[in-house]
Amino acid sequence: MIRAFTDNDFDAVLQLLQEALIHDTIDEGLLREKIYGDPDFSYDTTLVAEENESLSGFMQGVLRDVRGELIGYLKLMAVDSGKRKSGVGKEMYEQLESHFISKNAGKIRIFDAPLNYFQPGIDPRYTEALCFAWRMGFERFDDTTNLTADLHARDWQTSEKEQLLAEQGIIVSRADEDDRVELLRFIEKEFELWRHEVAIAYQSDPVAVHIARLNGKIRAFSAYNGNNVGTGWFGPMGTSKELRGKGIGAVLLKRCLKDLRDEGNKQAIIPWVGPIPFYAYHAGAKVDRVFWRFEKKL
Repeated sequence: MIRAFTDNDFDAVLQLLQEALIHDTIDEGLLREKIYGDPDFSYDTTLVAEENESLSGFMQGVLRDVRGELIGYLKLMAVDSGKRKSGVGKEMYEQLESHFISKNAGKIRIFDAPLNYFQPGIDPRYTEALCFAWRMGFERFDDTTNLTADLHARDWQTSEKEQLLAEQGIIVSRADEDDRVELLRFIEKEFELWRHEVAIAYQSDPVAVHIARLNGKIRAFSAYNGNNVGTGWFGPMGTSKELRGKGIGAVLLKRCLKDLRDEGNKQAIIPWVGPIPFYAYHAGAKVDRVFWRFEKKL
């Protein structure tokens, strides 16, 4: 039987995911963030498969408006190892797809749900997940990469570079509550999809966001603990186009990495990376995992 997830299912879903996600670590706090912390969480699109009062499958879907395009996301999924190839996953997926179609979604993607996500695609080591995606009619359209940085390999000092920036009128600091409104407006204008993650980073103590101002106005930021809180997750970060190339991003990156080290993390995870050379050079980061991105047009 496929039915909507209820709060009473939480512990069984956690156990199911821990057994299925053999290349990942997920605990109670992280699962609560992924389910209840999602800005588009709905019980209607969070499904479980139940058989003989035991859960054999879980699938969380969310519907997002991404830059004016309505996209359905299959955000988390797992099927008990003894029930795979039994049609459980297919039945859950078809119910989600029907819901997304009824809401006029134009496409469905797997895992790479901006704002709140566990991983930015399918790790190809989960071969059964790849096969499931192809069977359901998805096509692979892109790859992306997670890097890791050893937080004890460098001291992350930025004082000299910050002084040089100050001489150009660029002042770097940790964001505080007085900066929140201006910062979120800046992000909405130039980096719209990252607003939610930065708002979550504001919940850390101290605030897990660093900013750079030019002539008193915020023109760059970097954050951590905005997603997958407590795992050493870095990002997002962004600099206004007119200030790129001055070394601001490197300073903001290193400030965040120092914070992550001081919190007790051994490594930082730098997810969904585009500019690999930037992180390799400034943080000694190395490719850790590759993810395949899948999409199905409806």
